[in-house]
Amino acid sequence: MTEQPRREPPASTPAQPRTAPLVGRAIDAAASRIVADPNPGLLRALLHACYDLVWLVALLLSAPWFAARSAFRPGFRRMVTERLGLALPRLDARRRVLIHGVSVGEVKGAAPLVRALAEQDPELDIVICSTTATGLEVARQTFPGRVIVRFPIDFSWCVRRFLRAIGPGTVILIELEIWPNFLRECNRFGAPVAVVNGRITQRSYDRYRWFRKTLPQFNRISLFCVQLEEYAERFRQLGGASERVIVTGNMKADGLLRVPSAAQRAKVEELRRLLAIDPERPTIVAGSTHAPEEGWFVQCCREAAPQARLIVVPRHPPRAGEVERELANLGAAPQLLTQLRRGDAAPDPSRPALVDTIGELEAIYALADVVFVGGSLIPHGGQNMLEPAAQRCAVVYGPHVHNFRQEAALLESLGAARRVADLRELAATLGEFAADPQLRERMANAAGEAVERQKGATQLTLSALVDRCWPAEESDARPAPAGRGAERR
Repeated sequence: MTEQPRREPPASTPAQPRTAPLVGRAIDAAASRIVADPNPGLLRALLHACYDLVWLVALLLSAPWFAARSAFRPGFRRMVTERLGLALPRLDARRRVLIHGVSVGEVKGAAPLVRALAEQDPELDIVICSTTATGLEVARQTFPGRVIVRFPIDFSWCVRRFLRAIGPGTVILIELEIWPNFLRECNRFGAPVAVVNGRITQRSYDRYRWFRKTLPQFNRISLFCVQLEEYAERFRQLGGASERVIVTGNMKADGLLRVPSAAQRAKVEELRRLLAIDPERPTIVAGSTHAPEEGWFVQCCREAAPQARLIVVPRHPPRAGEVERELANLGAAPQLLTQLRRGDAAPDPSRPALVDTIGELEAIYALADVVFVGGSLIPHGGQNMLEPAAQRCAVVYGPHVHNFRQEAALLESLGAARRVADLRELAATLGEFAADPQLRERMANAAGEAVERQKGATQLTLSALVDRCWPAEESDARPAPAGRGAERR
């Protein structure tokens, strides 16, 4: 099969700058900065005391298990000490922003904002924070040279220790990820909190609505920069005053549109060689998959596209051993990327390749002709389908994409993606894509246009942060007491 060229972007009219309803831009910016506890009083204090008591009891009851596991697993022991605030870096007293993304997607989504902040003020110290091990690993790869820290548990003592050590002038939360004590202690510390690239699903909104009068108290957040008006209205209903809620769009598109670096291009070429990518046969990737999607994907491709080169990238790389066994039981024993890198075996395109490393997904997508986006054949809610679209791939996903409804609707409206109802339809669609390079080319061009239409959110977000939540001048910056276990990564 002769592959048609497809990597050159189509000629198009430059996208017009997007405008967003910057609600309340005319108000006094200082009025929206929350740098003191907005919910004082005995009842609120008792509420937080009860919340802390729950944490304390949980910690005491689980202490024997944590101690036993920590004794035999150094990585787990490190995680525990970091989340308890016992292994914090020593930082000087500088103007500082703390950016928190709970896991991989949020950390990667923060990249365009980090670049914009650094360009706006090269003297500003930017600390990256995450909760999961994979999020921290991706942060180290994405932001080399910056301080990377783990988010503490939401016990007041741990949060206070964390904030004293880091000393942020502003705290930025990617998408949402709010905790009652963390918000309260940021208020008391004098660090305004901003939610950027904000999104809140209907399911989350319904859950928060039950507790909006108690915890986590959305009126503690100084600024909400959100992706859609739909999300903006939900935040307003939960307690975010209208003047603090701004629709700025989705920053992830700006991160996806950047020109790849020389190192990124080198990684793509390395993977092309390791995986024996052949332009004469279509490359189909299953990205960010969850159990049991890997087996379903391979079975569908074996039935409908037996000539395709298959690459499987689980959402959580530690699952690679489990996935390897599952595929072997199906008679499709995979080759692990780590094995190919070590030279333990020659690449065999007749066998699926299984990516068991972190931080490879974007480069893998750059090699793909067709991408199945995981988390969508099960009721997980999907994963970000703009990532393969930005690499100009034909995109397909299952029916469960409620976490990415906007992105899915955009791609489908332009003919850049196809939603399938079940495994039979997935097999038929993958077979159709594999057999029709012209169809793949049309979808690839449409995908590039779709992502292009989304750009501009980072600049709007930066403008709002400068107006509303910019850290104090260095002479006014709060000195941060030194922590233990300094590590500048």
